[in-house]
Amino acid sequence: MTIKNKCSVVGAVALMASLVSPILAADTAINVGALRFTSHAASFVAFERGYFKDEGLDVTFKFFQAAQPMAVAVASKDVDYAVTAISGGLISLAEKGAAKVIGGALMEEAGIDGQKILVSDAAYQSGITSPAQLDGKSWGITQAGSSFHYMGAKVAEKEGISLSYKPLQKTGAVIGAIKSGQIDSWSIVPHIAKPLSGAGAVHIVGNVADYIPDYQVTVVFTSADNAANEREKSEAFLRAFSKGAADFNAALVDKTAGEEAAEAMVKLIHQYVYTDRPYEKAAPSIRNGAMRISADAALNTDSVQDQLDWFIGEKLVKDTITIDTLVDSSYSAN
Repeated sequence: MTIKNKCSVVGAVALMASLVSPILAADTAINVGALRFTSHAASFVAFERGYFKDEGLDVTFKFFQAAQPMAVAVASKDVDYAVTAISGGLISLAEKGAAKVIGGALMEEAGIDGQKILVSDAAYQSGITSPAQLDGKSWGITQAGSSFHYMGAKVAEKEGISLSYKPLQKTGAVIGAIKSGQIDSWSIVPHIAKPLSGAGAVHIVGNVADYIPDYQVTVVFTSADNAANEREKSEAFLRAFSKGAADFNAALVDKTAGEEAAEAMVKLIHQYVYTDRPYEKAAPSIRNGAMRISADAALNTDSVQDQLDWFIGEKLVKDTITIDTLVDSSYSAN
């Protein structure tokens, strides 16, 4: 895959990560924000395999149910580092000098199964079998200015249709609404989309990648203070996170690590994802939902710019905000 302006985070420091001892005092405590999604696996792997510990970081996870509350938690320093989608809330906090993006995480990639466009069973039975037929229909979002809002808008723009956006605050509430037919459509990562579709509650009618190629779905971010004044800690986090991503990609995305490694990876992720299900039932969803996590926390700045342009165009954030307001490019090297 070729992406313009794709930046590899932590540059030469990352290349020497395996050759140096941690530069932080042992057991530097940090809180890491996450969702219980397979897409957050890099953090889980880094924790379970000791990569954070190797970097001198003592990690405690704090779990959220939507992107914007996580951004607020980072800005208030209740959370030190987090991985989630770019939202209007995150951009506004960056504009206020409270948050900075320092790397990339989940991404859409040609040839890798990605996020799905769903319709409710009621909508499907009424004849809606493609995104082009959603004109005037409802689309579930957590909040206005969320990634779900951005994805819906991109689908609508390309199809030349209009959607009615229904904010439901939490991912779980959106799932309940589309299963019950209270909303007509939604988009979500494959490890959630496929089981819902397999159970007949919803139907997959398209792929987000067909509407937003090379979409930088989630990013690594921290407080502006951490980015500016805690560089050693921030680089240590990115190194450990990148090792976790490499293990995940090899085991479940590229499938170059072998079946034993894939099984071990699924078991590790199951400690955090689908914990209410027996392993035998959770494993297929975890495997089938594996999307690429950017190597070395690389950030697709073209995609970030496109998202920022959309937020500005929708008047969800100030038109004076630039990509430099949102992204601390000192953590990347071309």
